[in-house]
Amino acid sequence: MAAKRDYYEVLGVSKASSSDEIKAQYRKLALKFHPDRNKSAEAGEHFKEISEAYAVLSDTEKRKIYDQHGHAGVDGRYSNEDIFQGARGDFSDLFGRSGGFDSIFESIFGRTGGSNYRQQRGSDILYETLVTLEDVLHGKKMEINLQKEILCEICHGSGCKPGTNKNTCSTCNGQGQVRKSRSMGFASFVTVEPCSVCRGEGSIIQTPCSECKGNGKKKGTKKISFDIPNGVETGDYTVPEEGNEMPGGINGDLIVRIRVQPHPKFKRDGMDIFYDQDISMIDAALGREIMVPTLDGTEKIKVESGSQPNTIIKLKGKGVPRMNSKNRGDQFVRIVVNIPKKLNKHQKNLLEEFEKSNE
Repeated sequence: MAAKRDYYEVLGVSKASSSDEIKAQYRKLALKFHPDRNKSAEAGEHFKEISEAYAVLSDTEKRKIYDQHGHAGVDGRYSNEDIFQGARGDFSDLFGRSGGFDSIFESIFGRTGGSNYRQQRGSDILYETLVTLEDVLHGKKMEINLQKEILCEICHGSGCKPGTNKNTCSTCNGQGQVRKSRSMGFASFVTVEPCSVCRGEGSIIQTPCSECKGNGKKKGTKKISFDIPNGVETGDYTVPEEGNEMPGGINGDLIVRIRVQPHPKFKRDGMDIFYDQDISMIDAALGREIMVPTLDGTEKIKVESGSQPNTIIKLKGKGVPRMNSKNRGDQFVRIVVNIPKKLNKHQKNLLEEFEKSNE
């Protein structure tokens, strides 16, 4: 399960950056990582990442949705093609006719079945879950029953009654599109439109499946298993192609929104955790060994004599790991010295004698 990076971070801009600043920064990065210019193994992935980030942040509506809801808001509302359509002019302007929108789209998602065909994609699904700090340390296996659109098990997604097949649309000859020519004075204009007979599918179902009514999919429940990796942080993570299913197309993704719950004992900062240990002023003065809790159990630490309030003791390797790594951060124990609020007469006399002995 891979986490998407923040789009602003990807482009190296801030939320306060203007559209012109975002565009200028994208141009700079795109020219650096374009696969035709940069032959390194990582260039292609960098180029995909910055192009997607720019396609969203350059569009006023998509940027507003992203600022409010993050990746889940954009992924749940737009297909990949929808996201990139808004930046079509900028891509063409930057890379020219030979490397314009269609070239960019193909370099990011691969070529589709034909020049007039683009695969449909199922919508993404957002699933929210809470994890503990212990889950962050060890990771967690998840198994959920997810309600979503699934392929029809009767027709296996074809939409046809078992034993029958789709027929090629005679109007568009299976292209899914028709060309229309209009004459205006001395000029003739040709437009390409989705076929109204097959609705752009290129084929027609003569005998629909009785279970899904020819849709090839239906509402259902599917058991989904995935791993929450160790070191996970609050944010959105993607389980590829486990969203709503699309017959003959690409399944959407499952967006897992993870929130790490506050721990009753520890506070987390990245890979490190922090713990406050209360001790008496006598223990601070004389020193002693004490047991403190860790995510692995308990650990013995030594409080040196004369320890001052807010003294920090480090337990190396007792923090949490970076995501998908075995290397762990540290645990920092802060010594909190408790000063009695009320003393009896005998205790006061002892402290006064102690004070006089230091004069």
